[in-house]
Amino acid sequence: MGSANGFYTGEEFNLETKWLIDPKLLFVGPKIGEGAHAKVYEGKYKNQNVAIKIVHKGETPEEIAKREARFGREVAMLSRVQHKNLVKFIGACKEPVMVIVTELLLGGTLRKYLVSMRPRCLDTAVAIRFALDIARGMECLHSHGIIHRDLKPENLLLTADHKTVKLADFGLAREESLTEMMTAETGTYRWMAPELYSTVTLRHGEKKHYNHKVDAYSFAIVLWELIHNKLPFEGMSNLQAAYAAAFKNVRPSADDLPQDLAVIVTSCWKEDPNARPNFTQIIQMLLHYLSAVSPPEPAIPPRIFTSENHVLPPESPGTSSLMAKCDGSGETPKTPMENQPRGFFFCFNQCY
Repeated sequence: MGSANGFYTGEEFNLETKWLIDPKLLFVGPKIGEGAHAKVYEGKYKNQNVAIKIVHKGETPEEIAKREARFGREVAMLSRVQHKNLVKFIGACKEPVMVIVTELLLGGTLRKYLVSMRPRCLDTAVAIRFALDIARGMECLHSHGIIHRDLKPENLLLTADHKTVKLADFGLAREESLTEMMTAETGTYRWMAPELYSTVTLRHGEKKHYNHKVDAYSFAIVLWELIHNKLPFEGMSNLQAAYAAAFKNVRPSADDLPQDLAVIVTSCWKEDPNARPNFTQIIQMLLHYLSAVSPPEPAIPPRIFTSENHVLPPESPGTSSLMAKCDGSGETPKTPMENQPRGFFFCFNQCY
């Protein structure tokens, strides 16, 4: 049953009918990503290019329950919050396996994009515009009482033209009213706020409380990375970076940043969470800095769309020769699998 705010608590899986995916209409193509708990594929749903996240069920009863709860939370949050800088949710299903379907963003992760540019750096104005996209997405989440808790370049996706950034992966997100002591899986040490992982110093059973300002800290590390195009805490392992940040108040160097930009970065990663700005303030600071370094672009008459999200991603080169057509019956294609060209899609329902 969901909470009063519409969030999934793990007891059962409830989702509005409009968000339920029919697995018989889902076609799975090439794998485009993989994490510890899920794999992401390029796919088709009702003739729309999509990203298909298939969540591993787990082995033990405890692991299964934990992953089902995480899946439920992510689906609840994706279905509840829509914004141009959040990945667009299309739907989900729990059977035959846990699946989340979202829009397909062909620009890849911000991490991959930055690595491909090294040793070059992003133009400062571009880096700030990316940061604004991230901050606006975070402002939307926080306005709904949601803490992301895992803000990092791997969870930020680019559109095909590499001009827009969208937040993804809400598996670790929480309602702020339900925050509790975190486990080792929470977030990634290099980008995490010290108050999240300093729980190792707590006595057994003691709770560690925190608030939405953990995301401001992670944003500061991401912003530093956008500007420098270097791994933060370079030369340290994840655990070494965590120890240095939490117990020695170490941060990446901001000495070579312009003063106004250094103020933004260092204010966001302050040790005292209450001293960090919120994302509304961060957006205003970024806009002020951007106006100083980049003159405003000439006004262009806006294009008129019937809805904000009606333009679909361009056809993927890997799926242009889609062979399998699904009539809703779930039948397998008549052409043998071994005769299909590369990029062939298989009907999801036949695999589970």
